[in-house]
Amino acid sequence: MKTYRIACIPGDGIGKEVVPAGETVLRALSDAGAGFRFEFSSFDWGGDYYRLHGVMMPDDGLDALRPMDAILFGSAGDPDIPDHVTLWGLRLKICQGFDQYANVRPTRILPGIDAPLKRCTPAQLDWVIVRENSEGEYSGVGGRVHQGHPIEVATDVSMMTRAGVERIMRFAFRLARERPRKQLTVVTKSNAQRHAMVMWDEIAVQVSGEFPDVKWDKELVDACTARMVNRPASLDTLVATNLHADILSDLAAALAGSLGIAPTGNIDPERRYPSMFEPIHGSAFDIMGKGLANPVGTFWSCVMLLDHLGEREAAARLMRAIESVTADASLHTRDLGGTAATAAVTEAVCRRLQS
Repeated sequence: MKTYRIACIPGDGIGKEVVPAGETVLRALSDAGAGFRFEFSSFDWGGDYYRLHGVMMPDDGLDALRPMDAILFGSAGDPDIPDHVTLWGLRLKICQGFDQYANVRPTRILPGIDAPLKRCTPAQLDWVIVRENSEGEYSGVGGRVHQGHPIEVATDVSMMTRAGVERIMRFAFRLARERPRKQLTVVTKSNAQRHAMVMWDEIAVQVSGEFPDVKWDKELVDACTARMVNRPASLDTLVATNLHADILSDLAAALAGSLGIAPTGNIDPERRYPSMFEPIHGSAFDIMGKGLANPVGTFWSCVMLLDHLGEREAAARLMRAIESVTADASLHTRDLGGTAATAAVTEAVCRRLQS
């Protein structure tokens, strides 16, 4: 029987609750006759590891992850550790170390969820946001000098390369071509950022010639936020820079009902390294340990993980189980206006997989 090696990194906060829930659901799927099994390896990296060792993950941590087929990640963030330390010391270290340059964030209104847009039907909000995940505003280029003095200077350089922009554009056009509407919106800010973003636009035009069957347009990022609210049906697949897509995808998740249901995949399309899948909700320390976390974002991330592994039938089966649970208001967690606990939602998904 095929065995998939999955690295589980709960990280911080509610990641320690939703990643084990994800493991439970994947085991239930395997036990229900999926035709394959999982071998899970857990890594205790994160804020607690930092307090013991002074780093979020060991220097040779990437070597331990390299043989894995995929990574299931929880969250990075601890109120006692600066955010830039937790993010760059763990999640971004993995994303950049494994060149997971395509961050994919699907968004749609799941059955039973009361989304906040009053004139929007589920059919009108069905998006995939492609986020360039390796350079741009989060490239890490910059520095500080004369710290503590009146002449102190701090810089963060948004670095874009032709190779980096070309590959994310091709990835986004390919993804758009696979979807029914074959439509792509290229998000930009080239009216104000006149160098890198102008190159971004120019490369979009060049790459579009390789995909004559994909209809595409261009939208300034600020105008795109209004379009997401006022004309959601006009969007389908979007591609944006690291920072722009980070913001837009949080807005998208909120418009779909909750950040608690939103998944993401950090993908190495060339499959040189394992790709990493995670919910986007963060560590949420205010509800940590209370059993209140919504595990749906993790379960949907597991769907993406399965799809990436080529197990599309199993991915569809898990997605149907998730949708049947969200359709039941008694199984809504607090972020969706309900009272259901993490364990109850997890058990309900497992029951549906077994039946």
